[in-house]
Amino acid sequence: MSNPGEADATPITSFRQLIDHIAGGCKPRGRFMIGTEHEKFGFRRSDFAPPPYEPDGIRAVLERLAQGGWTPILDRGNPIGLSRDGASISLEPAGQFELSGGLLETLHATRGELAAHFEAVRAAASPLDLGFAPLGFHPLATRAAMPWMPKGRYAIMQRYMQRVGTLGLDMMTRTCTVQTNLDYESEADMAEKLRVSLALQPVATALFANSPFTEGRPNGFLSYRAHVWTDTDPDRTGMPALFFDADFGFARYVEWALDVPMYFVLRDGRYVDMAGRSFRHFMQGDYVQEAGRATVGDFADHLTTVFTDVRVKRFLEMRGADAGTPEMMLAESALWVGLLYDSAALAAAAALVRSRPVSEFHALRARVPREGLAAPWQGGTLRDLARDVVMIAADGLRARARRDAAGRDEEIYLAPLHAIAEGAPTQAEHWLARYHGPWQGDVRRIFAEAEV
Repeated sequence: MSNPGEADATPITSFRQLIDHIAGGCKPRGRFMIGTEHEKFGFRRSDFAPPPYEPDGIRAVLERLAQGGWTPILDRGNPIGLSRDGASISLEPAGQFELSGGLLETLHATRGELAAHFEAVRAAASPLDLGFAPLGFHPLATRAAMPWMPKGRYAIMQRYMQRVGTLGLDMMTRTCTVQTNLDYESEADMAEKLRVSLALQPVATALFANSPFTEGRPNGFLSYRAHVWTDTDPDRTGMPALFFDADFGFARYVEWALDVPMYFVLRDGRYVDMAGRSFRHFMQGDYVQEAGRATVGDFADHLTTVFTDVRVKRFLEMRGADAGTPEMMLAESALWVGLLYDSAALAAAAALVRSRPVSEFHALRARVPREGLAAPWQGGTLRDLARDVVMIAADGLRARARRDAAGRDEEIYLAPLHAIAEGAPTQAEHWLARYHGPWQGDVRRIFAEAEV
Protein backbone atom coordinates (compact mmCIF):
# COMPACT_ATOMS: atom_id res chain seq x y z
CA MET A 1 0.00 0.00 0.00
CA SER A 2 1.15 3.48 -0.80
CA ASN A 3 3.24 5.80 1.32
CA PRO A 4 1.80 9.13 2.42
CA GLY A 5 2.54 11.79 -0.16
CA GLU A 6 2.04 15.43 -0.98
CA ALA A 7 -1.74 15.87 -0.97
CA ASP A 8 -3.73 18.33 -3.06
CA ALA A 9 -5.34 20.55 -0.43
CA THR A 10 -7.84 22.08 -2.87
CA PRO A 11 -11.30 21.93 -1.23
CA ILE A 12 -13.88 19.90 -3.13
CA THR A 13 -16.67 22.17 -4.27
CA SER A 14 -18.08 20.17 -7.17
CA PHE A 15 -18.48 16.65 -8.50
CA ARG A 16 -16.69 17.81 -11.65
CA GLN A 17 -13.43 18.27 -9.73
CA LEU A 18 -13.32 14.56 -8.98
CA ILE A 19 -13.92 13.60 -12.61
CA ASP A 20 -11.22 16.03 -13.69
CA HIS A 21 -8.82 14.57 -11.13
CA ILE A 22 -9.02 11.12 -12.71
CA ALA A 23 -9.20 12.48 -16.26
CA GLY A 24 -5.94 14.27 -15.54
CA GLY A 25 -4.23 10.91 -15.99
CA CYS A 26 -4.97 10.79 -19.72
CA LYS A 27 -1.78 10.77 -21.82
CA PRO A 28 -0.91 10.70 -25.51
CA ARG A 29 0.09 7.18 -26.60
CA GLY A 30 3.63 8.31 -27.16
CA ARG A 31 3.96 9.03 -23.44
CA PHE A 32 2.60 5.72 -22.13
CA MET A 33 4.80 4.32 -19.38
CA ILE A 34 5.11 1.12 -17.34
CA GLY A 35 5.12 0.94 -13.55
CA THR A 36 5.72 -2.38 -11.82
CA GLU A 37 5.03 -2.96 -8.12
CA HIS A 38 5.82 -6.08 -6.17
CA GLU A 39 5.81 -7.29 -2.58
CA LYS A 40 7.89 -9.89 -0.77
CA PHE A 41 7.99 -11.47 2.67
CA GLY A 42 10.97 -10.93 4.92
CA PHE A 43 12.18 -13.89 6.96
CA ARG A 44 14.85 -14.60 9.55
CA ARG A 45 17.22 -17.18 8.14
CA SER A 46 17.66 -18.74 11.58
CA ASP A 47 14.04 -19.83 12.03
CA PHE A 48 12.12 -18.49 8.96
CA ALA A 49 9.95 -16.28 11.20
CA PRO A 50 8.77 -12.90 9.90
CA PRO A 51 11.08 -10.16 11.20
CA PRO A 52 9.67 -7.50 13.53
CA TYR A 53 9.86 -3.80 12.79
CA GLU A 54 12.66 -3.52 15.35
CA PRO A 55 15.19 -4.42 16.62
CA ASP A 56 17.32 -5.84 13.79
CA GLY A 57 14.31 -6.06 11.52
CA ILE A 58 12.44 -4.11 8.89
CA ARG A 59 13.43 -0.68 10.23
CA ALA A 60 17.09 -1.63 10.03
CA VAL A 61 16.70 -2.77 6.42
CA LEU A 62 15.09 0.56 5.52
CA GLU A 63 17.88 2.48 7.26
CA ARG A 64 20.55 0.50 5.43
CA LEU A 65 18.82 1.07 2.10
CA ALA A 66 18.57 4.79 2.85
CA GLN A 67 22.38 4.95 2.78
CA GLY A 68 22.13 4.27 -0.95
CA GLY A 69 20.55 7.64 -1.67
CA TRP A 70 16.92 7.01 -0.75
CA THR A 71 14.97 9.60 1.22
CA PRO A 72 13.19 8.23 4.32
CA ILE A 73 9.40 8.61 4.65
CA LEU A 74 8.31 8.98 8.25
CA ASP A 75 5.11 8.23 10.15
CA ARG A 76 5.19 9.78 13.66
CA GLY A 77 8.98 9.72 13.50
CA ASN A 78 9.26 6.10 12.35
CA PRO A 79 10.74 5.34 8.92
CA ILE A 80 7.99 3.47 7.04
CA GLY A 81 9.19 3.93 3.46
CA LEU A 82 11.75 5.42 1.09
CA SER A 83 11.58 7.48 -2.07
CA ARG A 84 13.99 8.24 -4.91
CA ASP A 85 13.68 9.38 -8.52
CA GLY A 86 9.96 8.66 -8.82
CA ALA A 87 10.21 5.20 -7.23
CA SER A 88 9.36 4.26 -3.67
CA ILE A 89 9.68 1.46 -1.17
CA SER A 90 6.77 1.05 1.22
CA LEU A 91 5.77 -1.39 3.93
CA GLU A 92 2.70 -3.54 3.87
CA PRO A 93 1.04 -4.09 7.28
CA ALA A 94 3.24 -6.99 8.40
CA GLY A 95 6.45 -5.63 6.95
CA GLN A 96 6.15 -7.03 3.45
CA PHE A 97 8.55 -4.94 1.37
CA GLU A 98 6.95 -3.28 -1.64
CA LEU A 99 8.87 -1.69 -4.49
CA SER A 100 6.72 0.77 -6.43
CA GLY A 101 8.96 1.14 -9.42
CA GLY A 102 9.54 4.30 -11.41
CA LEU A 103 7.74 5.10 -14.65
CA LEU A 104 9.71 3.34 -17.37
CA GLU A 105 9.39 3.22 -21.14
CA THR A 106 10.23 -0.44 -21.74
CA LEU A 107 10.18 -3.81 -20.06
CA HIS A 108 13.94 -3.98 -20.59
CA ALA A 109 14.22 -1.03 -18.21
CA THR A 110 11.88 -2.82 -15.78
CA ARG A 111 14.23 -5.82 -15.81
CA GLY A 112 17.14 -3.56 -14.87
CA GLU A 113 15.15 -1.85 -12.13
CA LEU A 114 14.16 -5.16 -10.53
CA ALA A 115 17.71 -6.54 -10.68
CA ALA A 116 19.14 -3.43 -9.03
CA HIS A 117 16.46 -3.51 -6.33
CA PHE A 118 17.04 -7.14 -5.41
CA GLU A 119 20.78 -6.57 -5.25
CA ALA A 120 20.31 -3.61 -2.92
CA VAL A 121 17.86 -5.45 -0.67
CA ARG A 122 20.19 -8.43 -0.38
CA ALA A 123 23.06 -6.13 0.59
CA ALA A 124 20.91 -4.46 3.26
CA ALA A 125 19.28 -7.60 4.64
CA SER A 126 22.08 -10.16 4.66
CA PRO A 127 24.14 -8.55 7.48
CA LEU A 128 20.99 -8.79 9.61
CA ASP A 129 20.64 -12.49 8.71
CA LEU A 130 17.39 -11.70 6.90
CA GLY A 131 16.13 -12.78 3.50
CA PHE A 132 13.17 -11.93 1.29
CA ALA A 133 10.92 -14.29 -0.66
CA PRO A 134 8.10 -13.27 -3.04
CA LEU A 135 5.21 -15.69 -2.47
CA GLY A 136 1.47 -15.08 -2.71
CA PHE A 137 0.64 -16.15 0.86
CA HIS A 138 2.91 -16.69 3.83
CA PRO A 139 3.61 -20.44 3.82
CA LEU A 140 4.36 -20.86 7.53
CA ALA A 141 3.27 -18.12 9.93
CA THR A 142 -0.08 -17.88 11.64
CA ARG A 143 -1.97 -14.61 11.50
CA ALA A 144 -1.11 -13.98 15.15
CA ALA A 145 2.60 -14.45 14.46
CA MET A 146 2.74 -11.68 11.86
CA PRO A 147 4.10 -8.34 13.15
CA TRP A 148 2.40 -4.98 12.58
CA MET A 149 4.23 -1.99 11.17
CA PRO A 150 3.87 1.47 12.81
CA LYS A 151 1.79 3.07 10.05
CA GLY A 152 -1.22 4.99 11.29
CA ARG A 153 -3.51 3.93 8.46
CA TYR A 154 -2.99 0.26 9.26
CA ALA A 155 -4.30 0.55 12.82
CA ILE A 156 -7.54 2.00 11.42
CA MET A 157 -7.81 -0.65 8.72
CA GLN A 158 -7.06 -3.43 11.21
CA ARG A 159 -10.04 -2.44 13.33
CA TYR A 160 -12.38 -2.00 10.38
CA MET A 161 -11.44 -5.19 8.51
CA GLN A 162 -12.81 -7.32 11.32
CA ARG A 163 -16.25 -5.80 10.78
CA VAL A 164 -16.63 -6.51 7.07
CA GLY A 165 -15.11 -9.93 6.31
CA THR A 166 -13.33 -12.90 7.85
CA LEU A 167 -10.08 -12.78 5.86
CA GLY A 168 -9.24 -9.07 5.71
CA LEU A 169 -6.49 -9.33 8.32
CA ASP A 170 -4.95 -12.19 6.33
CA MET A 171 -5.03 -9.98 3.25
CA MET A 172 -3.18 -7.28 5.14
CA THR A 173 -0.55 -9.40 6.85
CA ARG A 174 -0.10 -12.66 4.96
CA THR A 175 -0.37 -11.84 1.23
CA CYS A 176 2.00 -10.49 -1.40
CA THR A 177 1.24 -9.51 -4.98
CA VAL A 178 2.83 -8.19 -8.16
CA GLN A 179 1.03 -5.38 -10.01
CA THR A 180 1.45 -3.45 -13.23
CA ASN A 181 0.37 0.17 -13.65
CA LEU A 182 -0.49 1.28 -17.18
CA ASP A 183 -1.74 4.46 -18.82
CA TYR A 184 -4.82 5.35 -20.82
CA GLU A 185 -5.26 7.91 -23.57
CA SER A 186 -8.87 8.96 -23.03
CA GLU A 187 -12.03 8.10 -21.18
CA ALA A 188 -13.01 5.60 -23.87
CA ASP A 189 -9.52 4.06 -23.82
CA MET A 190 -9.69 3.74 -20.02
CA ALA A 191 -13.08 2.01 -20.19
CA GLU A 192 -11.99 -0.44 -22.90
CA LYS A 193 -8.77 -1.35 -21.12
CA LEU A 194 -10.62 -1.71 -17.84
CA ARG A 195 -13.21 -4.09 -19.30
CA VAL A 196 -10.57 -6.25 -20.98
CA SER A 197 -8.15 -6.40 -18.07
CA LEU A 198 -10.86 -6.91 -15.44
CA ALA A 199 -12.40 -9.82 -17.35
CA LEU A 200 -8.98 -11.43 -17.82
CA GLN A 201 -7.74 -11.06 -14.24
CA PRO A 202 -8.82 -14.66 -13.47
CA VAL A 203 -6.52 -15.81 -16.28
CA ALA A 204 -3.66 -13.92 -14.65
CA THR A 205 -4.57 -15.33 -11.23
CA ALA A 206 -4.32 -18.84 -12.64
CA LEU A 207 -1.08 -18.24 -14.58
CA PHE A 208 0.69 -16.62 -11.62
CA ALA A 209 -0.76 -18.81 -8.83
CA ASN A 210 1.89 -19.07 -6.13
CA SER A 211 0.27 -19.63 -2.74
CA PRO A 212 -0.48 -23.32 -2.11
CA PHE A 213 0.61 -23.47 1.56
CA THR A 214 -0.86 -22.17 4.82
CA GLU A 215 0.82 -22.66 8.20
CA GLY A 216 3.17 -25.33 6.90
CA ARG A 217 0.71 -27.46 4.95
CA PRO A 218 -0.98 -27.54 1.54
CA ASN A 219 -4.18 -25.54 1.77
CA GLY A 220 -6.09 -27.06 -1.15
CA PHE A 221 -5.67 -23.93 -3.28
CA LEU A 222 -3.22 -22.86 -5.94
CA SER A 223 -3.76 -19.18 -5.18
CA TYR A 224 -4.87 -18.89 -1.59
CA ARG A 225 -4.15 -15.16 -1.85
CA ALA A 226 -6.93 -14.89 -4.46
CA HIS A 227 -9.27 -16.83 -2.18
CA VAL A 228 -8.54 -14.38 0.65
CA TRP A 229 -9.80 -11.53 -1.52
CA THR A 230 -13.20 -13.23 -1.86
CA ASP A 231 -13.93 -12.56 1.83
CA THR A 232 -12.10 -9.32 2.61
CA ASP A 233 -14.58 -6.48 2.05
CA PRO A 234 -17.35 -6.80 -0.56
CA ASP A 235 -17.85 -3.02 -0.74
CA ARG A 236 -14.45 -2.38 -2.34
CA THR A 237 -13.26 -5.59 -4.01
CA GLY A 238 -13.93 -7.87 -6.96
CA MET A 239 -15.26 -7.20 -10.46
CA PRO A 240 -18.13 -4.67 -10.10
CA ALA A 241 -20.75 -5.26 -12.78
CA LEU A 242 -21.12 -1.58 -13.64
CA PHE A 243 -17.48 -1.48 -14.82
CA PHE A 244 -18.60 -3.55 -17.82
CA ASP A 245 -21.50 -1.29 -18.82
CA ALA A 246 -21.28 0.29 -22.25
CA ASP A 247 -21.68 3.79 -20.81
CA PHE A 248 -19.10 3.34 -18.04
CA GLY A 249 -16.63 6.21 -17.73
CA PHE A 250 -15.04 8.64 -15.30
CA ALA A 251 -18.33 10.01 -13.95
CA ARG A 252 -19.80 6.60 -13.19
CA TYR A 253 -16.58 5.51 -11.56
CA VAL A 254 -16.56 8.58 -9.31
CA GLU A 255 -20.21 7.95 -8.39
CA TRP A 256 -19.35 4.38 -7.42
CA ALA A 257 -16.20 5.35 -5.50
CA LEU A 258 -18.06 7.97 -3.47
CA ASP A 259 -20.11 5.18 -1.90
CA VAL A 260 -17.15 2.95 -1.05
CA PRO A 261 -16.80 3.30 2.74
CA MET A 262 -13.88 5.45 3.86
CA TYR A 263 -10.95 4.41 6.04
CA PHE A 264 -9.23 7.66 7.02
CA VAL A 265 -8.09 11.16 6.14
CA LEU A 266 -4.63 12.54 6.81
CA ARG A 267 -4.45 15.79 8.74
CA ASP A 268 -1.15 17.39 9.82
CA GLY A 269 0.61 14.04 9.67
CA ARG A 270 -2.09 12.31 11.71
CA TYR A 271 -4.61 9.78 10.44
CA VAL A 272 -8.20 10.56 11.42
CA ASP A 273 -10.36 7.45 11.70
CA MET A 274 -13.25 7.73 9.22
CA ALA A 275 -13.82 4.00 8.81
CA GLY A 276 -17.25 3.17 7.44
CA ARG A 277 -18.16 6.80 6.73
CA SER A 278 -19.41 7.94 3.33
CA PHE A 279 -17.07 10.03 1.20
CA ARG A 280 -20.16 11.44 -0.47
CA HIS A 281 -21.35 12.78 2.88
CA PHE A 282 -17.83 13.93 3.74
CA MET A 283 -17.73 15.90 0.49
CA GLN A 284 -21.07 17.46 1.38
CA GLY A 285 -19.70 18.73 4.69
CA ASP A 286 -21.09 16.21 7.17
CA TYR A 287 -17.85 15.59 9.11
CA VAL A 288 -16.29 19.03 9.23
CA GLN A 289 -15.86 19.03 13.00
CA GLU A 290 -13.89 15.77 12.95
CA ALA A 291 -11.94 16.05 9.72
CA GLY A 292 -12.38 19.50 8.22
CA ARG A 293 -13.42 20.05 4.62
CA ALA A 294 -12.92 17.30 2.05
CA THR A 295 -10.07 17.97 -0.39
CA VAL A 296 -9.02 16.60 -3.75
CA GLY A 297 -6.09 14.99 -1.95
CA ASP A 298 -8.51 13.20 0.35
CA PHE A 299 -10.28 11.79 -2.69
CA ALA A 300 -6.97 10.65 -4.19
CA ASP A 301 -6.17 8.88 -0.90
CA HIS A 302 -9.65 7.35 -0.89
CA LEU A 303 -9.03 5.84 -4.32
CA THR A 304 -6.01 3.98 -2.90
CA THR A 305 -8.40 2.15 -0.56
CA VAL A 306 -10.44 0.72 -3.45
CA PHE A 307 -9.31 -2.88 -3.96
CA THR A 308 -11.06 -4.05 -7.12
CA ASP A 309 -9.17 -6.56 -9.27
CA VAL A 310 -8.26 -3.65 -11.55
CA ARG A 311 -8.03 -0.29 -9.81
CA VAL A 312 -8.71 3.01 -11.54
CA LYS A 313 -6.63 5.98 -10.49
CA ARG A 314 -4.81 8.27 -12.88
CA PHE A 315 -3.73 5.00 -14.45
CA LEU A 316 -4.96 1.41 -14.37
CA GLU A 317 -3.53 -0.98 -11.81
CA MET A 318 -3.60 -4.73 -12.53
CA ARG A 319 -4.11 -6.54 -9.20
CA GLY A 320 -4.88 -10.20 -9.92
CA ALA A 321 -1.51 -11.95 -9.56
CA ASP A 322 0.42 -13.58 -6.73
CA ALA A 323 3.98 -12.39 -6.14
CA GLY A 324 6.51 -14.73 -7.68
CA THR A 325 9.99 -15.12 -9.11
CA PRO A 326 11.66 -12.14 -10.80
CA GLU A 327 11.02 -13.81 -14.15
CA MET A 328 7.33 -14.08 -13.36
CA MET A 329 7.21 -10.47 -12.18
CA LEU A 330 8.51 -9.39 -15.56
CA ALA A 331 6.10 -11.75 -17.27
CA GLU A 332 3.18 -10.16 -15.42
CA SER A 333 4.10 -6.72 -16.70
CA ALA A 334 4.77 -8.15 -20.17
CA LEU A 335 1.35 -9.78 -20.29
CA TRP A 336 -0.54 -6.55 -19.65
CA VAL A 337 1.72 -4.30 -21.72
CA GLY A 338 1.31 -6.69 -24.65
CA LEU A 339 -2.47 -6.83 -24.29
CA LEU A 340 -3.18 -3.15 -23.64
CA TYR A 341 -0.50 -1.00 -25.28
CA ASP A 342 -0.85 -2.15 -28.89
CA SER A 343 -4.10 -1.18 -30.63
CA ALA A 344 -4.46 -4.40 -32.60
CA ALA A 345 -3.75 -6.56 -29.55
CA LEU A 346 -6.24 -4.59 -27.45
CA ALA A 347 -8.89 -5.01 -30.16
CA ALA A 348 -8.22 -8.76 -30.32
CA ALA A 349 -8.39 -9.10 -26.54
CA ALA A 350 -11.61 -7.05 -26.43
CA ALA A 351 -13.17 -9.29 -29.08
CA LEU A 352 -12.18 -12.34 -27.04
CA VAL A 353 -13.79 -10.89 -23.91
CA ARG A 354 -16.96 -9.81 -25.73
CA SER A 355 -17.42 -13.28 -27.19
CA ARG A 356 -18.56 -14.56 -23.80
CA PRO A 357 -21.01 -13.20 -21.19
CA VAL A 358 -19.43 -11.26 -18.33
CA SER A 359 -21.00 -13.77 -15.95
CA GLU A 360 -18.61 -16.45 -17.21
CA PHE A 361 -15.60 -14.38 -16.19
CA HIS A 362 -17.17 -13.81 -12.78
CA ALA A 363 -17.59 -17.58 -12.48
CA LEU A 364 -13.93 -18.06 -13.36
CA ARG A 365 -12.90 -15.69 -10.59
CA ALA A 366 -14.63 -17.94 -8.07
CA ARG A 367 -13.03 -21.14 -9.40
CA VAL A 368 -9.44 -20.27 -10.21
CA PRO A 369 -8.12 -19.85 -6.64
CA ARG A 370 -8.59 -23.59 -6.14
CA GLU A 371 -8.55 -25.02 -9.67
CA GLY A 372 -6.17 -22.69 -11.50
CA LEU A 373 -5.76 -23.39 -15.20
CA ALA A 374 -7.72 -26.63 -14.81
CA ALA A 375 -10.94 -24.66 -14.29
CA PRO A 376 -13.49 -25.57 -16.99
CA TRP A 377 -13.84 -23.19 -19.92
CA GLN A 378 -15.91 -23.67 -23.09
CA GLY A 379 -15.68 -27.43 -23.27
CA GLY A 380 -12.02 -27.43 -22.31
CA THR A 381 -10.05 -25.75 -19.54
CA LEU A 382 -8.88 -22.27 -18.70
CA ARG A 383 -5.47 -23.21 -20.07
CA ASP A 384 -7.03 -22.98 -23.55
CA LEU A 385 -8.07 -19.38 -22.93
CA ALA A 386 -4.72 -18.59 -21.34
CA ARG A 387 -2.94 -19.83 -24.45
CA ASP A 388 -4.95 -17.45 -26.62
CA VAL A 389 -4.41 -14.53 -24.25
CA VAL A 390 -0.65 -15.06 -24.06
CA MET A 391 -0.44 -15.26 -27.86
CA ILE A 392 -2.31 -11.96 -28.23
CA ALA A 393 0.09 -10.37 -25.73
CA ALA A 394 3.06 -11.73 -27.67
CA ASP A 395 1.72 -10.16 -30.87
CA GLY A 396 1.31 -6.86 -29.04
CA LEU A 397 4.87 -6.87 -27.72
CA ARG A 398 6.32 -7.74 -31.10
CA ALA A 399 4.36 -4.89 -32.63
CA ARG A 400 5.80 -2.47 -30.01
CA ALA A 401 9.26 -3.46 -31.29
CA ARG A 402 11.10 -2.13 -28.24
CA ARG A 403 14.48 -3.84 -28.47
CA ASP A 404 17.31 -4.31 -26.00
CA ALA A 405 21.02 -4.01 -26.73
CA ALA A 406 21.02 -7.55 -28.13
CA GLY A 407 18.20 -6.73 -30.55
CA ARG A 408 15.52 -8.71 -28.68
CA ASP A 409 12.02 -7.31 -28.34
CA GLU A 410 9.95 -7.44 -25.15
CA GLU A 411 8.22 -10.67 -26.13
CA ILE A 412 11.12 -12.56 -24.53
CA TYR A 413 9.65 -11.81 -21.11
CA LEU A 414 6.57 -13.91 -21.87
CA ALA A 415 8.64 -17.11 -22.06
CA PRO A 416 7.47 -18.45 -18.66
CA LEU A 417 3.83 -17.89 -19.62
CA HIS A 418 4.20 -19.60 -22.99
CA ALA A 419 5.56 -22.63 -21.15
CA ILE A 420 2.75 -22.66 -18.57
CA ALA A 421 0.07 -22.17 -21.23
CA GLU A 422 1.46 -25.19 -23.07
CA GLY A 423 1.31 -27.41 -19.98
CA ALA A 424 4.28 -26.60 -17.74
CA PRO A 425 3.49 -26.36 -14.01
CA THR A 426 2.59 -23.06 -12.42
CA GLN A 427 4.68 -21.84 -9.52
CA ALA A 428 2.16 -23.30 -7.06
CA GLU A 429 2.24 -26.69 -8.79
CA HIS A 430 6.04 -26.61 -8.77
CA TRP A 431 6.12 -26.01 -5.01
CA LEU A 432 3.57 -28.75 -4.36
CA ALA A 433 5.73 -31.20 -6.31
CA ARG A 434 8.72 -30.15 -4.21
CA TYR A 435 6.67 -30.60 -1.00
CA HIS A 436 5.55 -34.10 -1.90
CA GLY A 437 8.98 -35.00 -3.29
CA PRO A 438 12.43 -33.86 -2.15
CA TRP A 439 11.20 -31.63 0.70
CA GLN A 440 9.48 -34.62 2.30
CA GLY A 441 6.72 -32.41 3.66
CA ASP A 442 8.95 -29.66 5.07
CA VAL A 443 7.51 -26.37 3.80
CA ARG A 444 10.31 -24.39 5.44
CA ARG A 445 12.54 -25.33 2.53
CA ILE A 446 10.58 -22.99 0.28
CA PHE A 447 12.38 -19.96 1.70
CA ALA A 448 15.83 -20.96 0.48
CA GLU A 449 14.52 -21.79 -2.96
CA ALA A 450 12.26 -18.74 -3.33
CA GLU A 451 14.67 -16.16 -1.89
CA VAL A 452 15.52 -13.30 -4.24
